[in-house]
Amino acid sequence: MGQAVTKVASERLDCAIVGGVSKKTNTQTGFPIVEAFSKLNVEADVIIDFSNPELIEPLLSYALTNRLPAVICTTGFNEDQIKKIKAASERIPIFFSSNMSLGVNLMLSLAQIAAKVLYPAFDMEIVEKHHNKKIDAPSGTALMLVDAVKLGLKQNLECVYDRHPCKKSRSKNEIGIHSVRGGTIVGEHEIIFAGKDEVLKISHTSLSKEIFAVGAVNAASFVISKPVGLYNMSDMLR
Repeated sequence: MGQAVTKVASERLDCAIVGGVSKKTNTQTGFPIVEAFSKLNVEADVIIDFSNPELIEPLLSYALTNRLPAVICTTGFNEDQIKKIKAASERIPIFFSSNMSLGVNLMLSLAQIAAKVLYPAFDMEIVEKHHNKKIDAPSGTALMLVDAVKLGLKQNLECVYDRHPCKKSRSKNEIGIHSVRGGTIVGEHEIIFAGKDEVLKISHTSLSKEIFAVGAVNAASFVISKPVGLYNMSDMLR
């Protein structure tokens, strides 16, 4: 993702990357790359993060110390880490989204509408597929789909992850979530609404990582001029 963001930024006239934080400090770029935020000595206007949940604390510390807006695109955060992101957004502008794709965010809106119309007559299942290097499961986008459905219904549903431990038929008050990991799949998400004698599917396929990089750079351009607060794709697309 770092390479994808670098490529997208290089093709624009309104932005430039001035530094990076990565374990791979020997990568050939036109800007310095260091292994920790504490070693970063550049002047910047905004941070774009596609890294690992373990790095969120030093990232937020650097952003708060330098009063820098941040675009956080990493997934797999636990509740405590999300609380820290929200707390930081009370002091600096933060754009936080598990998926930076325009298509995925339209899919969320469609899923919300479909759930409101079809539930409880239709059962709902989510299937997500990613490459074999992805750490977290289910994906952040799958969880965003769950939230969209809950928002459409204005009620909680029980999340059932896979079904092999369950020796019973499904209930109406649940949504199934299934994760597939293999090869170099960039990202595929599908929400299935299965009713009596008919099935509706809403799906999205990512063919390259560049779509996420484009969204992230657009988000950086958006959040840089915003007041303190927590923002997401819905705010940018209004």
